[in-house]
Order: sequence, then C-alpha cells, then structure tokens
Amino acid sequence: MRIFRKGSLYLFALFLLSVLGYPFLYMISTALKSQRDFFEKPFSMFTSFKLGNFIDVFKMGLTNYFVNSIIVTVVSVGTVVLIASLASYPLSRMNFKFNRVLFLLFISGMMLPIHATLIPIFKLSESMGIYDTLLALIGPYIAFSLPISIFILTQFMRDIPKSLEEAAKIDGCNHLGIFRHVIMPMLTPALTAVIIYNAISLWNEFVFALVLITSPESMTLPLGLQAFKGEFSVNVPGLMAALTLASLPLLVIYIFSQEKVVKGLTGGAVKG
Repeated sequence: MRIFRKGSLYLFALFLLSVLGYPFLYMISTALKSQRDFFEKPFSMFTSFKLGNFIDVFKMGLTNYFVNSIIVTVVSVGTVVLIASLASYPLSRMNFKFNRVLFLLFISGMMLPIHATLIPIFKLSESMGIYDTLLALIGPYIAFSLPISIFILTQFMRDIPKSLEEAAKIDGCNHLGIFRHVIMPMLTPALTAVIIYNAISLWNEFVFALVLITSPESMTLPLGLQAFKGEFSVNVPGLMAALTLASLPLLVIYIFSQEKVVKGLTGGAVKG
C-alpha cells in the first residue's frame, strides 16, 4: 500500500511537470525556428535549431531593455529590503503605543488595487518632472512592494527567540547592534523570499511601464517586447527568443534559492 501511494505521488508529480513544463519547452522550441518553419509546423518540437532569432533580438534593442529592467528591479528591490527590514524590527520586537495599528496600516496596502492609482501616479510623475524616466517606475514599485515585504519580515522576526536578543543586550548591544548582528543573519530565508517575490513581480510588470514610459531609451523588458509586434504581423519566433532570454535570469535564481523562498514564506524555521 505504501509503495502504491508513493508511486502515485511520483506519477502525479511527473504529470504536473509535463503540464507545467510543456509551455516552457514549446517557447524554447519556437525560438529556434524561422518564420517559415513556424508557419509550416507551428506545434512541432525541436525540429529546427537556428540561433539567428537570439542574435536578432539583441539587434532590435533587447540589451537596452535588459539593462533598464535590471536597474529598476535592483534599485527597487534593494530599497524595499532596506526599508521593510528596518520597519519590521520595531513592529515585531518592540512594544509601543499604536504598534498594532501601525502594522495594520502597513499591510492594508495589500488590499489597495494598485491599478486604481495609475492616474494619480501619472499626474504626480508629470508634476515632479520624472515622467518617462526610470525614476517614475522605481517610486511606485517600492511603494507597492513594501506591504507584503513588511508582512513577511515582521511575521518571521516574531518567531526569533527573544532570549537571543536579551543575551545581546547583556553583552552591551543597543537596538541597532541587535538588528545588525542578531536579527539580520537569521533573516536570510525571509529576505530571500522577499527578494525573489518582488524581483519576479517587478521584472514582469507591464501596466505602470506602459503608462509612465514612452521613449524606447527608457523602456523596460516587458514593454520593449512590443517591438516584435508589427502592424500586420508578429515575429513569433523572435518574440519567443526574447521571452526565453527574459525568463532565464529569474528562473536560474529561483532554482538555486527555492528552499529559502519556501522557508521565508512559511514563517521561518526558528520558533520562540
């Protein structure tokens, strides 16, 4: 009975792998086809191995889109991690008036439909003179990533034993020292979860980029992929090549850090 149950789980896992993995394999297969091969055999897998599409996408400005996406994602995620970790420490480790209210105020941002703010943010970026620049994206990206980040880090910090903090106080550490030398080293799973979650979300963000960016020089990767769509046709193999290159960085990062992401999202392994 146990062997049957284990075999059933493996079969179900293989089924899920085939269902979820097929779109990715189809994307790579199509990226290796020419336009003619695609129209003749649109659903065939790995019948052609032409790397010309990958070269062409860089000629169409993919490098610039990549750089812009990297800048926006790295700056936004780095700032979110810094602010969220500093905000989560007093919310989780200190007792002060309105602590609960302040925490609920932070996480209430998770209930706000972000696309309802498009027009106010558009007006604000115009009045500040940052419209059609990367700064116009970085501000909203940071603001809308903070609620979930503060929630994850606060919940994780609450599970860290207070005895460690008390021992550090006996050794002469102030709050900044405790945060730096005790709390931060134990936050690795939660920080990894926050980084990966926000990086994937911001790397793929399209609507704010569409509204706040117009010039090709400032376009991020999701917006730049529109360049592969013509007025009367779509370069499907070229688009698939660009999508393959765009998905590889985050896919590689997630593969090597998935365990820490799971630990961070489940509240951590340390219980107080």
